[in-house]
Amino acid sequence: MKVLITGGAGYIGSTVASACEDAGHSVVILDDFSTGRREFVGERPLYEGDIADDALLDRLFTEHQIDAVVHCAAKIIVPESVTIPLSYYENNVSKTIRLLNALQRNKVGRFLFSSSASIYASDENFVVTEESPLEPGSPYARTKFMVELILEDFTKASDVKVASLRYFNPIGTDPKMRSGQQLEKPSHVLAKLLEAWVNKETFTVTGVDWPTRDGSGIRDYIHVWDLAQAHVAALEGFDKATAESPYQVFNIGTGNGVTVKELAASFEEITGEPLKVQFGDPRPGDVAGVYTVSTKARDILGWEAKLTETEAVRDAIAWLPVRQEMLGY
Repeated sequence: MKVLITGGAGYIGSTVASACEDAGHSVVILDDFSTGRREFVGERPLYEGDIADDALLDRLFTEHQIDAVVHCAAKIIVPESVTIPLSYYENNVSKTIRLLNALQRNKVGRFLFSSSASIYASDENFVVTEESPLEPGSPYARTKFMVELILEDFTKASDVKVASLRYFNPIGTDPKMRSGQQLEKPSHVLAKLLEAWVNKETFTVTGVDWPTRDGSGIRDYIHVWDLAQAHVAALEGFDKATAESPYQVFNIGTGNGVTVKELAASFEEITGEPLKVQFGDPRPGDVAGVYTVSTKARDILGWEAKLTETEAVRDAIAWLPVRQEMLGY
């Protein structure tokens, strides 16, 4: 199978690309390098540009017989989406519509969408399935929700079939260290833990009044390599998965809920060093969080998470010197 990965030079896209190649598939990368890194592309065919560039997309689809598109190109920083919502709606929604038009125009029939667990409404147990109520709590989350609505309608009016993978909280890195978290100062919790640990600074738990077991937010932390393997399983099982309905949704998580305080305690145990921890207010757009039951992905795609939270943290720590050598920071 030949796969186009939009955002394929980013953290998740590059890891998915490596997993696809390890499984014997060919990969083509489309990235505008707004956050992606050329070092992660390697020898893969690269098209540099925007997912809404019609001429570029038509040339790409003419030069390569693409069997499926994995759409990982999106703005993803929740607080930033609150500050500049129009940029998020333009990039994540409007440009995806242009991409879908290009698929239809070039007769590409499989579309794998990077969606998000942030679209779910929390219930009293913080556990969700694919049938749980949706209540996106930030402009970022609403862009993912809106695209899912568009995709479902699109499949009813076209020959394109879609699988939406609702990611939970990817952490860790490619165990072979081919790529990893590329941002110098990422905003997610493990990156903040690493930054505090490396610089001997204080880690801030943002929000401690949520209705969770210890007041901090609860998340489903999935190793990014497990997430990449879920993409491979979805691509390889795509036709079977969409045989009865052209639009399918899969939760991709571990099924284990871990609070931010628990993750910080686990980090201390792994490093063997105490952390200075303080408590702060939630960031704009933050929610209490959810974790998932991934039985649908197991039953239909044959996928389930295999790597642990501990392995993800250890891989993230191991990536730091590699990132310094590869990216310079």
